[in-house]
Amino acid sequence: MFGKILYISDSVAHIGIPNGTPVNMDLLNMHIIFEDGQRRVLGEVEDVSDTVIKVHFLGVIEDNKFIGGVLRKPTLQAKIRLVTDEELKLITGDEGDGMFKLGVSPLYNDKPIYVDINELCSNHLAIFGNTGSGKSYGVASFIQSMFYSPNFQPYRANYMIFDAYGEYHNAFERLGEVNPNYQFKYYTTNRTDTNGELIRIPLWLLEIDDFALLLNAERHSQLQIIEKMIKLARIISMDTKEAVAYKNHLIAKAILDVLYTNQTSASKRNDIFTIIAGCQTEQFNLEAPVQGIGYVRKFRECFTVDRSGEFTESVLITQYITSFIDESLDNYEAPNDHLFTLDTLQKALDFTLISDGFLRNDKLYDEAITLKVRLHSIAISEDADFFNYPTYTDLRSYIASLVTKNSKKSQIVNFNLEDIDDRLAKTMVKIYSKMLFKFTKNLQVRGSVPFHILLEESHRYVQNDSDNFLLGYNIFERIAKEGRKFGLILNLVSQRPVELSETVISQISNFLIFKMTHPRDLEYIKKMLPNMSAEIMEKQKSLQPGMCVAFGRAFKVPMIIKMPLPNPEPHSSNINVVSIWQAR
Repeated sequence: MFGKILYISDSVAHIGIPNGTPVNMDLLNMHIIFEDGQRRVLGEVEDVSDTVIKVHFLGVIEDNKFIGGVLRKPTLQAKIRLVTDEELKLITGDEGDGMFKLGVSPLYNDKPIYVDINELCSNHLAIFGNTGSGKSYGVASFIQSMFYSPNFQPYRANYMIFDAYGEYHNAFERLGEVNPNYQFKYYTTNRTDTNGELIRIPLWLLEIDDFALLLNAERHSQLQIIEKMIKLARIISMDTKEAVAYKNHLIAKAILDVLYTNQTSASKRNDIFTIIAGCQTEQFNLEAPVQGIGYVRKFRECFTVDRSGEFTESVLITQYITSFIDESLDNYEAPNDHLFTLDTLQKALDFTLISDGFLRNDKLYDEAITLKVRLHSIAISEDADFFNYPTYTDLRSYIASLVTKNSKKSQIVNFNLEDIDDRLAKTMVKIYSKMLFKFTKNLQVRGSVPFHILLEESHRYVQNDSDNFLLGYNIFERIAKEGRKFGLILNLVSQRPVELSETVISQISNFLIFKMTHPRDLEYIKKMLPNMSAEIMEKQKSLQPGMCVAFGRAFKVPMIIKMPLPNPEPHSSNINVVSIWQAR
């Protein structure tokens, strides 16, 4: 079948077909060997015509190992043959420690393809494919294959699956039946779903950046407001002597600022009563007793305006107010080990509005009001339940609780986000991702507790958004660039790779590409994978469901893989229109 080598370039060889030799069109995408003395160069058939076979060089086989790339090309006298089974194992992998069967090769009579788990799971992974291409099946199959492997038991795995449509519960809920040491945990945003726990995030674990995302902050000045709000929320959540004194100190300073303005007494009274309406304590409320010499006035009574336009008890109320001002309290910081609620945050924001630099600054005040409206809309909505965590916990304990069920370790944790809007889902995913980044980064032994964040419909979350402008970073880009060394790995699943952050995509090391047909997505993939042959890219357009083109560090060469059907399957199939329409 193979004749002489007619032409050799840096990456391609043309092989002549002897006259009268029948051409086997099944050669397309098969691998052949150029044998030149002791040297063996591996190539892949890219194109077959009546007279010429075009072969793309992939690498060399030396010392029974495959090495990608070819520096010295074969000579024109090299012998040409198909790869042997033993040589093929150097490409498709073989059984052994740290290996698992990902699927089979449809080009080589369903020969098993084994993948090095370290190479696949210690690097970021992207899984692309059109709707209906078998993408979700592939994800379920890939994870099941690892956990079902007889030679490998990932007891300490931590897969955090953020599930846009609730597809994966069915695929993993019976994980413990495979091995009693395995466990699946399910969180949901659906209050009527009795299969799992409602997602609840401790507010006090959120930082300035997290609240900026939650409240949809748009300006850098709003970060200053949020920072003050968090500080005051910690103080307001406490009933200590220092906390009460600090609150009274803030109210007193705000009222005194109003008293020293050039407004009329009636206007001053309105402003002061507005402050009291939003920020009250036992000492500062309209009915609070104000002790004079031999008599008592209620707080509100001190602001009665006489005929001359002055407060009747101006001296008394001024003395009362100044008695609560203690400049040493300006640097008071509350401990971080107190829980607080959305109601506490609203009160804290009210106190923020009367604190130094805010009350008389119209621009800051307006921006704070915008945040206040957004915070209030969350607090009065059903979404408030997601931030109602009942007891105090720190970050380490909270992360531990996420992966613990009935006092046992859960290897797969599924977050079903289908019952909330896209904006809140995106914020939640970013909050959890940031928590995991902080947790893994602060481990005493780097990488000792690996986490895999799997984002279904990742184009909803991993975008070129405003985070870099507002916060100075995007959490997914930071994880993509720094996460591997801390053991935090991204797994992106998407049908629209062009919508993903280019910075994140540039850090992906492994790809599983199912059938894709959109021209922009295909062009984007070609740019991302420059070593992928055009013929394979064309072939992936007609891939059957469950087949993918695999490429990256975990794969010796780009190859087509047929994934096994997951068992159980995820809930990702189309509806059965015929059976529904005919039902009576």
